[in-house]
Amino acid sequence: MPEAFEQDYTLELLQQVTNALNSGQFVQVRRTLAEIPPCDTALLLESSPHKIRTLLWQLVDPDIQGDVLEELSEDVRLSIIAKMEPELIAAATEDMDDDDLGEVLRSLPDPVYQDVIGAMDSQDRARATQALSYVEHSAGALMNTDTVTIRPDVSLDVVLRYLRLKGELPDGTDDLYVVDKDNCFLGSLPISVLLTSQPDKLVNELMNEERETIPISMDESDVAQLFERHNWISAPVVDDNAHLLGRITIDDIVDVIREDAEHSLMSMAGLDDEEDTFAPVWKSSRRRSIWLGINLLTALMAAFVASFFEGTLDILPILAVLNGIVPSMGGVAGSQTLTLVIRGIALGHVNATNQRFLLGKELAIGALNGLLWSLLIAGVIALWQWDFVLGGVIAFAMFMNLVAAGIAGASIPLILKRMNIDPALAGSVVLTTVTDIVGIFAFLGTATWLLV
Repeated sequence: MPEAFEQDYTLELLQQVTNALNSGQFVQVRRTLAEIPPCDTALLLESSPHKIRTLLWQLVDPDIQGDVLEELSEDVRLSIIAKMEPELIAAATEDMDDDDLGEVLRSLPDPVYQDVIGAMDSQDRARATQALSYVEHSAGALMNTDTVTIRPDVSLDVVLRYLRLKGELPDGTDDLYVVDKDNCFLGSLPISVLLTSQPDKLVNELMNEERETIPISMDESDVAQLFERHNWISAPVVDDNAHLLGRITIDDIVDVIREDAEHSLMSMAGLDDEEDTFAPVWKSSRRRSIWLGINLLTALMAAFVASFFEGTLDILPILAVLNGIVPSMGGVAGSQTLTLVIRGIALGHVNATNQRFLLGKELAIGALNGLLWSLLIAGVIALWQWDFVLGGVIAFAMFMNLVAAGIAGASIPLILKRMNIDPALAGSVVLTTVTDIVGIFAFLGTATWLLV
């Protein structure tokens, strides 16, 4: 549905539920929660303060609690699960898909996880153990095992009769997977081909033997790029010996793309992409204080550099007025480059073969912008203060800082990526430190040399 309509619908639904709760109409709220999809119930929970959220969860039908838990962000899910008994958690996760089950269990604290596993029956326990055996954020953790497999030497008529006996197909099924007697993947038979071909045709005559598979250990972001590139609805997952293990569907990939986007956005501010909007004050303050502390340290470093030029500032107070211009321009220019490169890394556009070209390009852009804006600021300052030397000083500092910003904005994400540090999380604070220090040193250092 359109975004504006969805926001209006959510606001109206939230208002109705809140009014009903305030009026004590709990039966009406329970009926409303039973009628709306689990995704809307999850949205209501995420949009409610803690007291209302706790009350809403108590009114959710236990039969759909598992479906709602699948839709919740990790922080909100944990806040709800923390108040549930292990037996209730085990019951709620009973009908979850394997990938959702693994995600929920991974988010639990270890003592709670052990209690939940202990409360499961043997079949669910084995399923949970298998789901958790795959590396987090890999194709294995993302896949479901609800595949429909067929043999290559049977006719389409046999396949159709087999499907009629099954009675239903798993959601998102667009291909049937062809395997041999050892369950090795041989190819795929599209449903469209099955329905439009002659029934006496054999599967091996029509199957797609070139169907690309996904290794079990592939990172989920790489899987998402494959889906985007090939416009897949589903894709088979295999182990190192080409044994078919399961499949990944587009609905799971949409979640990966959304989470990657949220991660990049929230990391720029030093926040967790799963953070609860209505988390307790102390919890939110503690998380944000870490980031504020890091920024304070970088600001102190810039102030320390500026302290070397106290004498210069005493002699020429105008320098204190102008001192913020150069670091500010460098910060903006560097952030533009940083954002572009981080996006390129996330999309797989930036690699070892084109990094040198990218650095050269950003150096050239920094030099061109530096030349343009340094001449402009030189003219403004020279006419304003009627001091052409001062204009030249700030022009030189502006040029140097914009060049440094271009180089830093391009190289910092590449260096952090090589060090296995998230560029979206740490890139901006490192960049700000570089542009502040270079800007202050270039401006005040040149002013000290030429004007004092």
